Amino acid sequence: MPAVSRNDPCPCGSGKKYKKCCLGKEESGTSGLGAAVVSDELRKVLGDRQFRSLKEVQTFLDHHVQRQNQRPVDEFHGLSPEQMYQMLNFPFTSPELVCFPEVLDTAPAAPILTLFNLLAEAIGEQGLKPTTKGNLPQKFCREAAQVYWAEETYHELTRYGGINKEDDFSDLHNTRLVAELAGLVRKYKGRFILSRDCRKLLAVNGLAAIYPTLFRTFIEQFNWAYQDGYPELRFIQTAFLFTLYLLMQYGDTWRPHEFYEDSFLRAFPAVLDEVPPRPVFTPEEEVRNCYTWRTLVHFAGFLGLAAVEPVTDELLCREYRVKALPLLHEAVQFQLSG
Repeated sequence: MPAVSRNDPCPCGSGKKYKKCCLGKEESGTSGLGAAVVSDELRKVLGDRQFRSLKEVQTFLDHHVQRQNQRPVDEFHGLSPEQMYQMLNFPFTSPELVCFPEVLDTAPAAPILTLFNLLAEAIGEQGLKPTTKGNLPQKFCREAAQVYWAEETYHELTRYGGINKEDDFSDLHNTRLVAELAGLVRKYKGRFILSRDCRKLLAVNGLAAIYPTLFRTFIEQFNWAYQDGYPELRFIQTAFLFTLYLLMQYGDTWRPHEFYEDSFLRAFPAVLDEVPPRPVFTPEEEVRNCYTWRTLVHFAGFLGLAAVEPVTDELLCREYRVKALPLLHEAVQFQLSG
């Protein structure tokens, strides 16, 4: 088998780097199945061919691997391993695959923007005094929740416990954290203020310029596993662009959330190996629940890229239907043809 660099795309076609996929797994049981299959396939390709040197063998195999990596894969819904590798490892620096406008053409609408706008208005010119723990004040959190949810929903969601601190309103809490990570909001002389860059963006292009900043920060700097109770499973966040690709391909009609779960697991079955054993859920159940909650509800839904609606009236509903929203096509512009 030809020498493969640790940082090269894995020859098994997973779209991951070799060091994070089949490197060292050849003798590790079922986890090494992908590498073993690749070795068998390469032996078949070589067959009875005669070569005059090892360099000629290497050149032949390099061309074979390159062809394989450029071939569309059913599990990737028409993407090639090479394209998947770019999406996973260089999502914001692969303009041949996808572009992310720095300013949107129209004023966007998204839950995270609703909360950011409320926060920006509350900060205003004078700033907003935090609590002794450095969080947003209780009064503002309650007022923001009433606007965000509307009166009837607010009373329904707080009937078993009100909003007494910022952490009780997780969407607002996360918005504040992302805004700070993005450098849009900061603390100065004991008050929350809008940064100079934030004020400039708002003055020139409004929320159409703020959204791309929040979008990229949410993906690159904010930890999706924060306070959600699921295993770390960082790869779910790493694969964000594949989910957006699926929404672009299939999100024109309502689909059950299981469709996106199935597609994710079919493309990346090895993620099941990352789940630590737990007594209640199987690894597959854990990944499915985590993927839907993190990627569909708290990412695509919260950032206004998709409508993610419960299919029952139960408060803790885990069944959703999903459909792409127009903002997806503005914020994420795939350059793929066909």
